Amino acid sequence: MTFSIVARDPKTLALGVAVSTAVPAVGSVVPHVQIDVGAIATQAQTNILYGTKGLQLLRKGQSPQKTLETMLIKDKDREKRQVAIIDVQGRTAAFTGLETENWKGHRIRPDHIVAGNILACEQVILAMSESFEQREKGSLAERLLKALEAGQNAGGDKRGRISAALKVADRRWKSTSRPTLDLRVDAHPDPVTELRRVYKASTSYFQIPE
Repeated sequence: MTFSIVARDPKTLALGVAVSTAVPAVGSVVPHVQIDVGAIATQAQTNILYGTKGLQLLRKGQSPQKTLETMLIKDKDREKRQVAIIDVQGRTAAFTGLETENWKGHRIRPDHIVAGNILACEQVILAMSESFEQREKGSLAERLLKALEAGQNAGGDKRGRISAALKVADRRWKSTSRPTLDLRVDAHPDPVTELRRVYKASTSYFQIPE
């Protein structure tokens, strides 16, 4: 019921997730990010343990693929899940369960994964990936937000628009009191556009580099 992108910046090692869906409060369940560890999106019939437990396993040195396999094998409802994982080294893993609803799928590319289910069409994730790859300059947060906007413009969630979120952890911010950018739009008729407005306000107020 969601379209998302997980990614890292190979130069700064920033990690992040951008996501939007047609149900409220997506930012409270789908994106999971930790500095110097990884970024995870857990969606479709969301199980937040894929995010919390997944980061724990990555932190112990387990690869994204092994981490994903470890969690899937214990989950009797795994075919209802969709999960995307990237670690700080740029290693990736993704899964789209057979019981998730069409259009569904994911795309793994260097330094990012795009994934979605109940989408208007495959072009949603293709547009997101192309947008991310075309914008090698700029902060990871800006590139993620641009990719999310591209996905919405390509059709997004075929049921409509309600919430969106952007979560980025950047090791360069460790010396500040806000090492993670965590922005959420919980119930709005145009959440991706509203997320852009909130992002602009936040980067200015908290002096986060764009």
